[in-house]
Amino acid sequence: MRTVQWRKSSFSGNNGGNCVEVAELSGRTDELGHDFGHADVIAVRDSKDPDGPKLFFTPAEWDVFLDGVKASEFES
Repeated sequence: MRTVQWRKSSFSGNNGGNCVEVAELSGRTDELGHDFGHADVIAVRDSKDPDGPKLFFTPAEWDVFLDGVKASEFES
């Protein structure tokens, strides 16, 4: 996953601090060798720990998550 093009989330702001980064994967495998075939996958990581754990979403799951973020469903 070191060659993946990560991009900063637009919800992270421009303060230069830690943020969430996302990458679109297609036809790749993860560090454990899980084959995603030709399915598109959205990967998410914490910028302050780029070698740490990553979350993987299908495009449909990602869309539902983004809708929740936009609707402020995750604010405390």
